[in-house]
Amino acid sequence: MRFVWAVVAFVLAAGLIGLGIAQRTVWLGPDERTVSIDVEEQTPFVLLEDDVFAALPEALDGESGTLDVAGEGTLFASYGRAHDMEAWLSDQTYTRVSVSDDATEGVAIESETVDAEVAPAEGEEPAVRNPAGSDLWLEEFTGDGSLQERFRFPEGSDMAVLLATDGAAPAPSDITLTWPIDNSTPYAPWLMAGGAALLLVGLLLYISGILHSRRARGPRRKGLPVPRTEPIDLAKDGGAIEGGEQKGVISSGTPTRRSIGPKRRSLIAVPAIGLSVALLAGCTGEAFPEPSPTPTETVIAPENQQAPALTDAQAARIVADVSATVAAADEAADENVAQERLDGLALQMRSVNYRIRGQFGDYAPLPKIPASPIEVLLPQAFDEWPRTALVVVSDEADPAVPPTILTMTQADPWAKYKVSYIASLEPSAEIPDLAPSYQGSALVPPDSSFLQMAPADVAAAYADVLGHGDESEFAAAFQAEGDTFRTEVKRVRDETAAKFTADDVAGEITFGQDPADSEPIALATLHNGAIVAVGVTRFEKVTATNELGVVRNNGDPALEALTGETETAGSFVRTDTSPLFFYVPAQGSDEKIRLLGWSSAVTDGVIEEPQ
Repeated sequence: MRFVWAVVAFVLAAGLIGLGIAQRTVWLGPDERTVSIDVEEQTPFVLLEDDVFAALPEALDGESGTLDVAGEGTLFASYGRAHDMEAWLSDQTYTRVSVSDDATEGVAIESETVDAEVAPAEGEEPAVRNPAGSDLWLEEFTGDGSLQERFRFPEGSDMAVLLATDGAAPAPSDITLTWPIDNSTPYAPWLMAGGAALLLVGLLLYISGILHSRRARGPRRKGLPVPRTEPIDLAKDGGAIEGGEQKGVISSGTPTRRSIGPKRRSLIAVPAIGLSVALLAGCTGEAFPEPSPTPTETVIAPENQQAPALTDAQAARIVADVSATVAAADEAADENVAQERLDGLALQMRSVNYRIRGQFGDYAPLPKIPASPIEVLLPQAFDEWPRTALVVVSDEADPAVPPTILTMTQADPWAKYKVSYIASLEPSAEIPDLAPSYQGSALVPPDSSFLQMAPADVAAAYADVLGHGDESEFAAAFQAEGDTFRTEVKRVRDETAAKFTADDVAGEITFGQDPADSEPIALATLHNGAIVAVGVTRFEKVTATNELGVVRNNGDPALEALTGETETAGSFVRTDTSPLFFYVPAQGSDEKIRLLGWSSAVTDGVIEEPQ
C-alpha cells in the first residue's frame, strides 16, 4: 500500500510543480500596460494634470505612469504647480489632458483645447514664448526626437506636466503612458514548494515500502542436518539425462533475481532526491511577492496656507543662475546682461560700477554673488504675483567670505526672479527664527503697525541715526552693538574730512544721508517680527569757498568717471548707496532693531555749478 501512496504523491507533486511553473511562464501576464493619449487639435503646448499619471486602476500601488513622447526636433517637458503652469499659459491656447468620468478599457483620460484667457492687444499677435528656462518649473527635461520620463506625484499635490517644442511649433502629439501592472503569481512559489514537499513525501513512502517489504520476509530458520551429498555420477546412472541437459545443478557464481532488486531501487532513489533539491532551489526569492513599501510621512501645511513661492530645489537652481549671470555681466561690464537677473538698487550699483571700470580698468568690481550652498530660504507664501523670497547663501569656494543675504522678486509668471537688495551678513549677525521653507512666510506691508517700526520708516530713521549718532531721536530704537556699518561710515567721514582740510583750503566738505528711492521689502519671521530690506544713500559735497577758488576731486576715479572732470569752481557731489537688512521685532518686544547685513557702492557723481 505504501507503494500506491508513493505513486499518488509523485503524481500530485508533478501536477503542483507543473502548475506553478506554468504560472510563471506560459500563463504569466504582461507586467505593464500602455495607453495612447489622443490629442484632437494641434496646439503649441500640452498640459497633463497630475492625476493622469495615476489613472490606471490596476497599476501597482504607489506606481505612476511613465511618459513617452515622440516628435520632431527638440522636445521639452517640465513639471510644476498646476496653478503656476496655468498662469504661465493664460495667454496661450493649449491642450489640457485630464481624467474624465467615462472610462475606456479601465483608463479614464480625455483631452480638450483651452483658449487663451488673456487676449493680445488689438493689432498684436499672440505671444510666442519658449518654455525652456522658466523659474516656475520645478524641473525641466529635453530630448531630441523622443523623451521618456517617469513622474510620481504625492496625492493632492496639485502638480502638472507641460509638453512643448519651442513654443511656436505644435507640441508633440505622439504621447503614451505606460504603467507597471501586477502580474505577480503569489501561489506559484507555494505550488512548487508544495509539489517539492509531496515529492519528498512520496520518496519517503517509497523507501518505507521497500524497508517494510524486507522486514515482512523475516529471518530464515535453520533445518535439520542434511547429510552431505555427493556429486551424481551421471555415467553410473546411465549417462546423460534425456535431452542432454543437466538439471538440478545450481551454479554458485550466478546471482539470484532477489539479489539485484535492492540495488536497482537504490539507483532510482538517487535522481528522485536530486530532483527535489533542484526544484526547491528553483523557488528563489524573486518568485515570491515583494513586500509593499511603507509610505513616507509628508508634512502638511497649515489650513488655508498658500503655497510657498519657491521650493529648495527651485531656489538652488535660480540662485546658481543668478550667480552665473551676474558673474558674466561683471566680466564683460555689460549692464544688459546684468538686467536679466538684477533690478532696483542691485542693478543701479553694478551699472555705475561698470561705467567706472569702463574708464579705469583697475577699479574694483563689486563682490560676486555666491552660487551655493543656500543656508537660509524664506519664500513668500503667495499664489499670485509679484512673489518675493529672501535667501542667505555662502561661498562654497571660499568659506572666509561672509555669507550673502539677498531678496529676489518675480514680477509676473513670465518674468525671471530678479535680485533687488544684496548685502554681506554682519560677522555677529543672528538670523531670527524663521518659518521652514516648505511653509513660507507672509510679506509684511510697508505701513504695518504690528512691528516696532513700520518698514517704510526704517530707512529714514536709520539715516537720522547715521547723521546725528546718539543724539538722534531714533538712536534708542537701534542696537549699536555689532553695527559695523555705523562704525565704518563714521571712520570714512572722519578720514575724508581730515584729508580734505589738509589738501584743499579753498573749499569745504559736508556730509548727508537720506532714504534711498526704493521700496522696502519685509518678510515675516516667527514671533511676529520681520526681516526688512531698505536702502540708504550717503553723499559728500565738496564746495569752493570763494569765486576764484576751485576744488579737486582728490583723485577719486569714480567722480572723474561720472563727471568727466578733475576740478571745478562749483561743487563735487558723490553719492553712495547702501542696501541694509534689519531685523525689526514685534510691537511690544524688549528687543531692539538690529542690523543683519549691509553693502555699499558709489551710485552717482555730479558737479553743481556755483550759485
